[in-house]
This record gives sequence, structure tokens and C-alpha cells, in this order.
Amino acid sequence: MTTATTATTADGTVGASGAGQGTDPAAERLRRWRLVLGGEGGGDGTGCALGGTDAAMDRTLEALYGSGPGSGQGAGGGRRAAGLGGSAPQIARWLGDIRTYFPTSVVQVMQRDAIDRLGLSALLLEPEMLEAVEADVHLVGTLLSLNKVMPETTKETARAVVRKVVEDLEKRLTARTRATLAGALDRSARISRPRHRDIDWDRTIRANLKNYLPEYGTVVPERLIGYGRAAQSVKKEVILCIDQSGSMAASVVYASVFGAVLASMRSLDTRLVVFDTAVVDLTDQLSDPVDVLFGTQLGGGTDINRALAYCQSRITRPAETVVVLISDLYEGGIRNEMLKRVAAMKAAGVRFVTLLALSDEGAPAYDRDHAAALAALGAPAFACTPDLFPEVMAAALEKRPLPVPESFAPHGGSGVMG
Repeated sequence: MTTATTATTADGTVGASGAGQGTDPAAERLRRWRLVLGGEGGGDGTGCALGGTDAAMDRTLEALYGSGPGSGQGAGGGRRAAGLGGSAPQIARWLGDIRTYFPTSVVQVMQRDAIDRLGLSALLLEPEMLEAVEADVHLVGTLLSLNKVMPETTKETARAVVRKVVEDLEKRLTARTRATLAGALDRSARISRPRHRDIDWDRTIRANLKNYLPEYGTVVPERLIGYGRAAQSVKKEVILCIDQSGSMAASVVYASVFGAVLASMRSLDTRLVVFDTAVVDLTDQLSDPVDVLFGTQLGGGTDINRALAYCQSRITRPAETVVVLISDLYEGGIRNEMLKRVAAMKAAGVRFVTLLALSDEGAPAYDRDHAAALAALGAPAFACTPDLFPEVMAAALEKRPLPVPESFAPHGGSGVMG
């Protein structure tokens, strides 16, 4: 019942109805324990019986976290047991119930638990269930893994669900990403010995204010800052190389959104490549991350070496290129060749970044030997949250040390890139 405990206490309360508020603290604690532990008629040892909204809330928890075979019966209907039954309408009602009694963060936890514990993946193919579900990154990952077996009647609904999540992510991530990277690109384009017509006077004056001579009412510019003569052309190339094995589902979703954001920036030439044992270039679909996502095929094996070989073949200006490999590094291809390829790219001047995950989940399971080997090559491997990704890209573009989280320092040191 550990998961049930998480679901019922994630927001510090049990349920959203406010039942039990303002009551005796000891009785309220018993009520919460009763909801966490389950059990008929106080048989869990709390001696606390539930009624009204609390009883309905308890039924939604019992349907998911109860024990034993069965279809889940309400209070008073005999022994209750886990299960939502095989009916999509029944599951849709359950999804509606949990949204009534619990906050969104808890709803998403319970949905994921229902998919994992009760094998509901097949039922996500039903349009009425998709319309009822609380959409999040993990649901998108599940839908993408079912894309190839999804009936046509469901695909339109599934795309609407995916688009809603993608649009929410774009609202959250786009402005900060563009602002951060625009600043990095601008700084990398400046030159310190500009011709007169290339001087950026605003920045030059600000940089030399300490040299202001009040008696002459002027600034002596010891350091000139100029616009790069190629400022209006593509200055940097970015290749996102994404592992689409099943364990990387959330990373695929976030990377697709970031790929679309990067592609919208004129100063960047962005390429997006996904791979398992095969390699697919989805660059021509970057204008719509939903198309990118439905172009992926989650699951299958992994051949990182083959994917990097393809990326390497597309590099035309190594010193102006950043390659971002997003993978848990469980290589099914040729390990030594993969490492040689990374070393060759770095020797040519490519900035190489390895992200073990691009998600909010924290450190994933990953191949530590490969991570250590890449770090030894000067390519630190670490997990990255979506909020940190703009800073990682800015550091890579400016050839600064990467902001490697402390927990990954042993695999990346300072994050200095060769």
C-alpha cells in the first residue's frame, strides 16, 4: 500500500472535498490512516468507519490499490478487491472520480499506477477513455508506444491529447529557452576588434562606463564590442540525437518540444534524429512537435553507434556544432566504435553533450560504465531537467563548463568540454 499512501498524501491532505477538516486532530489522523490502509468497516485496526464523500473516495482507492482478484466492489458489497474491470466506460467513470477527489498531481500518479498495476494500456486505445484521462507527459509516452496498434477511430483523439500536453509544455519552456539561447548566441557572435561600422555602441558604452571622464563628459572606450559580421547567418548547428527505447518516453516528449523551439530560432540550424536499432531523421517535421512525436516508435533495442555515425555524417562545420545525445547509454551496438566516434567528433571540434534523461523524474537507470567512459573523453553524462536544459545548451554554445548536477560530478567533473 505504499503507492496508495503516496497518492493520498501527496498534497498534504487526503482528498479534495475537505471532509474531516475542522474535526478533532486525533480523529482526523485516524480518518487519514483509514483511507491509506483501506479495509472494510474499520477492520484495518483504526476503528474508523467512513461515510459520504470519504466512502466514495475510499472506493476509488480500493479499485486501484486493493488486494486480491476481482472487479472492485463498493463498500458493503462483500470483500472488495483491486480491479477496474474490462469496461472502458467504467474506467472513464473512475478517472472522473479521482479528478473529483484528488488534485491534479495525485491524479497523474494514480493514472500511472493504474496503467502499470492493472494493465490498462490496451484500454487507452478507447476514445472515451482518452477524453476522460488527465493528460501528462507519461500518458503521451504511453500513447506513443501504442501508436502502431492504435485504431484509426482513436488516433484523432490521441493526437488531441498529445497536442494539449505539447502546447502546455511549449508555453512553459519556449520563452525562457529562446531568451537564454539568444543571449548565448549573441555573446558568441561578438568580436573584440570590430571595424568601425561593426561596433555595437550601446554595449561598448556600457562596458566602459568605469572609464567615464566627467571633466570631458565622455567615455574612453578601452574595449570595443562589435557585431559579428555573420550575425544574420546561421552561426551554430545543433543535432539532437534521441534514444527512443521504451524507457526514454518522457525524454522523447521533452526533446521533441525543445527541438521545435530550437528550430524556430534563425541563428540555429537544428536537426532531430531518433533511433533504436534503426535511425530516423525527423528534421523536416520540426515545425510541429506533435508530428515529430507520432513519427517516433517507442520500444525496441538500441544502437547508439549507428545513430552517432549518421549524426557524424551530417556535420559540415565541426567547430560550430553541438551534438546532444539523449540516452540511458544501454548500448546494443558496438561499444568501442561508439566511444571512438565520440572521440573523433570531439577531436574535430564538435561540442558533445550526453543527457541520461531529459525529464522531471531525476536520475534514471543508466549504464555507468559507458557514462564513465564518455566522461573520460570530456563528454560528461548526466540527467537534465527541462528547466535546466536551456542553461546546458547555452553553456555548450558558448563553450563554457556545463552545469553538471553535483550528483553526477564523478561522471563529468567540472563539465568542461574539450
